[in-house]
Amino acid sequence: MSERLRARDLAFLTAETMTAPRHNATVEIFEPGESGFDHDRLLALVTDRISFVPRYRQRLLEVPGGLANPVWVDDEHFDLGYHVRRSALPRPGTDDQLRELVSRIVSRRLDRNRPLWEIYVVEGLAGDRVALLYKSHQALVDGVHTVDLGQLLLDMTPEPKTLDPDDWVPRSAPSAVGLVAGAVADSVTSPRTIVETASVAAGSALRTADRAGSRARSVAQALTGRRPKRRGPVVGPLSQHRRVVTVETRLGDYRRIREVHGGTVNDVILTTLTGALRAWLMTRAESLGGLRQLRAVVPVSVIDDELEATSLGTQIAAHFVELPISEASPLVRLHQVSYSFQAHAETGRSVAANRLAGIAGFAPTTFHAIGSRVASDELRRGYHLSVTNVPGPQSPLYAAGARMVATYPVPPLHEGHPLAIGVTSYDGKVFYGLTADRDALPDADLLGTCITEALDELLATTTATRAPRGRKRAAVRSPKRAGKSDE
Repeated sequence: MSERLRARDLAFLTAETMTAPRHNATVEIFEPGESGFDHDRLLALVTDRISFVPRYRQRLLEVPGGLANPVWVDDEHFDLGYHVRRSALPRPGTDDQLRELVSRIVSRRLDRNRPLWEIYVVEGLAGDRVALLYKSHQALVDGVHTVDLGQLLLDMTPEPKTLDPDDWVPRSAPSAVGLVAGAVADSVTSPRTIVETASVAAGSALRTADRAGSRARSVAQALTGRRPKRRGPVVGPLSQHRRVVTVETRLGDYRRIREVHGGTVNDVILTTLTGALRAWLMTRAESLGGLRQLRAVVPVSVIDDELEATSLGTQIAAHFVELPISEASPLVRLHQVSYSFQAHAETGRSVAANRLAGIAGFAPTTFHAIGSRVASDELRRGYHLSVTNVPGPQSPLYAAGARMVATYPVPPLHEGHPLAIGVTSYDGKVFYGLTADRDALPDADLLGTCITEALDELLATTTATRAPRGRKRAAVRSPKRAGKSDE
């Protein structure tokens, strides 16, 4: 029997628009080594591992008349070559060229008539490096029934695991009569199905009406000469185009700041982002007098019996943080960010980052996907931007023998939010991935530069500040954001 799409997952599909594709993405950089790494080797690797995520060979089938939620069915014409795609940059390809290519690819929606994922192999990078770009829909990866495929392609050693051969044979999709009969049966045995379907449909209608109303208000303002109310620097309408910015930093720098000033690596990362946002807004001549804080939603890993556990044994919840962008002192910013997590840490619900990173088979891509789902659920509560920060393993990972040297999250944008930030710590580095609306934030590249400058500003305070000998520094423990790298 085909599995029906859950109401929450259906909401991600109905909320998707041309200006707000609902897919997560990740860019990983590999050094092939002597064994080499190309499209053919990746295709063989995916063929070997895809049986562990059956959903990746399934598509959605609508129920006639919308009597119930769509169902997952095997794609009888599944074509792995369609999903694992080959691309290249003119040699020697630069990081800027790679970011431009990624920006264009993540701007496009996934095909609803096929399984909701794609992987791009990008060859031609300088130094014979190879990049992988993963795209997977928010409705596909929930962390409970399905993890991200990118998590399964990585090994802890250069020698790939030997797995049993895959003998998958697609099951035939149910007929229209069968779909209707199944919907009626579900309605009888589970009345909640009708309520959930109607609720999602109503929500979709309300979003459509709201978008139509927004367009009507814009036309009226143009005709009357009235200006729309100021939306804020990181809040506003989206276009169909994206800009992806990546930043690589050293984990040791964050640890140094933590050792001198207390708190956690997590706090230092958020403080770095706060300082970067402050400097970036000042370059745009934004007045910080009326905008003292930016409200960020930071998904966190918690222990909570009322929440659904992921396949990795932890729950993800939303946590809101006020980033003090009006504060001039980097140390005061650090203390304020640390304090904002102190109360939550004292509840005993937080999950340590080293526990997350130590889970066998753990990879950040799945947790970034869950974090983006949490941020989407909290849109009605109001925030300026989302930050997902995931602690990754501090030893190298490999795909088909090629060593992964960098991993950048590319979080999706939600309607009205032209900026989203993802952070991953891995193998002694901290990698930032910024997704920005290309039209709303044309200077997003400058924000990337501001991140490194904000980190340098915090580092400069460690040479002038020493903890008194014999006195224990105050330690403010923070919850583990889906991902924050707590150390």
